[in-house]
Amino acid sequence: MRVRTIQKYTLENPSEFKTKLLHWAQQFDDVIWLDSNAYTQQYSSYDAVLAVDAFTAIKTDHYNAFDKLKEYQEQTKDWIFGYLSYDLKNDTEHLFSNNLDDLDFPDLYFFQPKKLLLLKGDVLEMHYLSMVDDEIVEDFELITTFLGKVDVSLKEDPPCGKVKISLRITKDVYKEKVKQMLAYIQRGDIYEANFCQEFFAKDSCIDPLQTYHHLNNISAPPFATFFKMNHLYLLSASPERYLRKEGQKIISQPIKGTAKRSMNDLEDKKLIEELKSDPKERSENVMIVDLVRNDLSKTALKGSVTVEELCKVYSFDQVHQMISTVVSEVNEVISPVDIIKTTFPMGSMTGAPKISAMQIIEELEESKRGLYSGAVGYFTPEYDFDFNVVIRSILYNEYEKYISYTVGGAITAKSDPDKEYEECLLKAKAMREVLEGL
Repeated sequence: MRVRTIQKYTLENPSEFKTKLLHWAQQFDDVIWLDSNAYTQQYSSYDAVLAVDAFTAIKTDHYNAFDKLKEYQEQTKDWIFGYLSYDLKNDTEHLFSNNLDDLDFPDLYFFQPKKLLLLKGDVLEMHYLSMVDDEIVEDFELITTFLGKVDVSLKEDPPCGKVKISLRITKDVYKEKVKQMLAYIQRGDIYEANFCQEFFAKDSCIDPLQTYHHLNNISAPPFATFFKMNHLYLLSASPERYLRKEGQKIISQPIKGTAKRSMNDLEDKKLIEELKSDPKERSENVMIVDLVRNDLSKTALKGSVTVEELCKVYSFDQVHQMISTVVSEVNEVISPVDIIKTTFPMGSMTGAPKISAMQIIEELEESKRGLYSGAVGYFTPEYDFDFNVVIRSILYNEYEKYISYTVGGAITAKSDPDKEYEECLLKAKAMREVLEGL
């Protein structure tokens, strides 16, 4: 285990400092920024986290990926940050991913940052590895004295001109595929499956940082992410936690159930009540809660899996969401990577039964999911971890000039293809606004 030098600072203006900090980070090839956007929640360690400048790293395809990650995590015994793509399902089950992939992200990537900055309230902690700890004071001064006001607006057109979004499948094809999924449900192959569609732009480019700021400003989610690995970017406004470990406690918070927001307070409250009592939305959520309980039971101490919250509605800037919280206790000898492996991919993005749902998803979807519906997060030296679900996100390959965002929803026996398509457009609204400047 490498020792880190820790320096603490009290900030006068944490919000302004956060913006300057992310601009300062752009000089590095490896960047992960996680921001809770001051969203108060029971399970939270930091308001924002920045990890930059890889000292060591692991990058691999799905083959034996979890075993390789476990070895890397146990050897490092340090903070490591990275992502798990959806296609790691092929490591946990006998499955395949043969759909179109124009983004070309590796299946798994983690790095050990030389420089780690943790923000909680007005206190900043800088955790630097020994080979760079002489840069702590200089870095803090560089960040705080960033010249001028940071402009995070999107006033100018992107350098390649306006981004024109294309549909991977048309509305009619989408509805036909939902009907095929409903046929599988009626036949008894599955109870529920998450069906997704990709929107994309070829020969297009964006300013990743400006785009992230714009997306984050209109969504302000609790699990926002800016990820950079050389020319590959994830700009995420995710509202969902996948899995968190605090000591021996495991926390999963699946989202199933979505309603639009209204500017009118009375109308907005009515939409909340309608979502709370909607039988389809509740049944979606309960089915995934059962799946999560089953997944957590694979590593849990007997009798420790409990549902802390069932179908509670939380309000975000763009939508209302129905969220449940499922927890368990694990034995301290169990590897944190094994806890993830036995629950991945997350139930909210697959369906039930899980393996059948993933097989049908692969058959009916047109694009390889890759990092979309995967997870971004970190492991601590104490073997705790915290990961989000990669949804409401823009993915960008700068070399290929390819921009992509994917949205989806849970299909159950009560699903109406037209309403499912409308829900997809609602979820896609923020990304489309950002990219097309509507």
